[in-house]
Amino acid sequence: MRKRAGLITALTVVTALVAGGCASIGRDPAPAAPPGYIQELILPAEQPNSVQGLENFNPYAPAPLTATWLYEPLMIRDLFSCELVPWLATGYSWPDPQTLVLDIRQGVSWGDGVPFTAKDVAFTFNAAKTYPGADKAGLWGELFGAPATEVVATDDATVRITFAGPAASKLDALVNTMKIVPEHIYGAGGDITTYVDKTPVGTGPYQVGEFNGRRLTLVRKTDYWQPDAYKVQQISLEGAYDANSGALKLRNGDLDYYTGDIPNPERSVARNNATDFYYSPAGTTVLAPNNERFPTSDPAFRTAMAYGIDKAQLARKASFGVMEPASQTMVKLPVQQDLLPGKYQADGGYLTYDPAKAAQLLDDAGYRMGPDGLRTGPNGEPISLVFSVQAGFVDYLAMGDVIVRNLKALGIDIRLIATDPNAVDAQKKSGDFDMLLDYVNGGCVRAKDLGGKLVSSQISTGDDLLLNVARYRNPDVDALVAQYEATTDEAEQADYAAQLIDIYYEQVPYIALQYAPSRLIYNTDAASGWPSTENPYPTDNPLYVLPHLRPVS
Repeated sequence: MRKRAGLITALTVVTALVAGGCASIGRDPAPAAPPGYIQELILPAEQPNSVQGLENFNPYAPAPLTATWLYEPLMIRDLFSCELVPWLATGYSWPDPQTLVLDIRQGVSWGDGVPFTAKDVAFTFNAAKTYPGADKAGLWGELFGAPATEVVATDDATVRITFAGPAASKLDALVNTMKIVPEHIYGAGGDITTYVDKTPVGTGPYQVGEFNGRRLTLVRKTDYWQPDAYKVQQISLEGAYDANSGALKLRNGDLDYYTGDIPNPERSVARNNATDFYYSPAGTTVLAPNNERFPTSDPAFRTAMAYGIDKAQLARKASFGVMEPASQTMVKLPVQQDLLPGKYQADGGYLTYDPAKAAQLLDDAGYRMGPDGLRTGPNGEPISLVFSVQAGFVDYLAMGDVIVRNLKALGIDIRLIATDPNAVDAQKKSGDFDMLLDYVNGGCVRAKDLGGKLVSSQISTGDDLLLNVARYRNPDVDALVAQYEATTDEAEQADYAAQLIDIYYEQVPYIALQYAPSRLIYNTDAASGWPSTENPYPTDNPLYVLPHLRPVS
């Protein structure tokens, strides 16, 4: 029997019910678990509006009750090591950049006992062509890699995908995002995105227990193909919690797993002896200077700004010091230290706060300080910048405050304007801005995650918001990213990634500020093996987290 944090006072119970939308009403104790198993973990509902909602477990429906635990992907990307962990596929190969061969695991069965085969994988991928709403990986589209032209199961254990051109950048989403569904069930229903799946027969580690309109229980399958991987007997999904109600639930022991934004988790939850947290870097929050406008079009000016911003103070103000200042390489440190190019291993590639160096760089580039304490451009014209920040984004506003004070101290005339987030998006699309905050994805498809932020084809033209928010243009980088996308050779990929990292470090098209978090707050009373600084592992996929957990001894 799992322990709980302690007695809950009547007043706390009332408060918790109100804050949590009375999610605990009607809760029955979880059945006893076998020895060596965790009896229950309580997670937030995956669909906040599941009360009285349609009971549907189709992972391609707009709002499945769970998209995590019943149907599985082919592989799972470890976002720290960037290795692909075999799952329903045991491996893959690229005979040439236009052909992907997937090795499909044998000995796996669907929940109704029918064998899972490569034909189910080919069916799922081909259904995404017929019904584009299911194409979560962009398999049949043009974005970052050529579109597929054919998907076939050459036998029960092999799927071959042929593309119209090089398509290495599509691999990650194909194997990590697409959930494989059974052809013998979904094949009879027409559009797989509209099929109502009330009796799921997935390959996943759990099967549906009960759903009462508020609470969904999932019970561990005893015949799962990884029989010893999952030691949690029952998962209960209930309630949708904001930061305050989530923290309250965690402290009370009514919630075991939470990934929402709880500010200052050290004070709000970790001081409770039964609750802890692990915030790992998901990507990099950056300052995006407009590379098409003077003076932020000048690499020397951008570099000076980078040295002139106190990222340590910024991190303390914006994230209560939970997140660290970020490396200008855009590599997530320290969890990806092994992936950092050798030339940056010694110092991590940080552009650390050095206002004297920043001032010298501005002086050397001709940005002279006037008698009024403000700098002018090399042509003597005044400089005046507007920094647009989304109103209501508390962490962004805290960053903006530090940045503006630091840059003013360098003699740069700058003012911060907090405006509607939609207005900031409109500025990104139109290019009508001087500076704003943005994000560089810390994923492992670096041709897209790093290259996409730099290629001219990803500069918005007014209607669509594309990746290259800073509007950086460099024909050499365009050619580099095209080469990167075209190769499946891992040594060449590493070389191209290193060249992109050099651009970020030397040209400073974006200024790295602090790492953006991938959050997990958890109840240590329920299970052991949670991630920590001493035991780090990626937390973006619960399917990958739970095999690390074991009962508290």
